[in-house]
Amino acid sequence: MTRIRFTLLIIFSLVIFTNCSDKNDVNNILITSDDYMKFDTRKITVQSGKIVKLTLKHIGQLDVQVMGHNFVLLKKKVDLIEFANKAATARDNQYIPVGSDEVIVYTDMIGGGQETAIEFLPPEPGVYDFICSFPGHYAMMKGKFIVE
Repeated sequence: MTRIRFTLLIIFSLVIFTNCSDKNDVNNILITSDDYMKFDTRKITVQSGKIVKLTLKHIGQLDVQVMGHNFVLLKKKVDLIEFANKAATARDNQYIPVGSDEVIVYTDMIGGGQETAIEFLPPEPGVYDFICSFPGHYAMMKGKFIVE
C-alpha cells in the first residue's frame, strides 16, 4: 500500500511539474480588434525561445468582407507601405501576397464576433512590425513586436 501511495505521489508531482513548466514556456498573447480599425495594443513583448500562442479576437460586428482583420508579423526592414500595397491586391489569399518572403507569420482574416489563433516560435531577438493587411488598415492597425 505504501509503495502504491509513493508511486501515485511521484506521478502526481510529475503531472503538476509538467503542467507548470508548459505554462512558463509559452508566451500567451490576446489581441482584440474592432469595427473602428484598431488593435487594443501597439506593443507586444515576448521572450525568446518560448512558443508564442497568439489569439486575435474581433470584438466588432461587421462582416469579414467589410471590416476583416488579421495579424501579420513582418520581417525586419520591410517597407510597410510597399507591403500593404501588395497585400491589398491579394484578396484571394487573405490579403497576404502570394510567395511573399516578407512575412514571418500571420493569422486568418476574421470578421466581427470571430477569433483565430496561431502558435509559432518567435524570430531572433529584436523589434519587428505587425499590421493588419486588410486594404487600408495598416495605417492605424500596426505596432511593434519585441522579442527579448
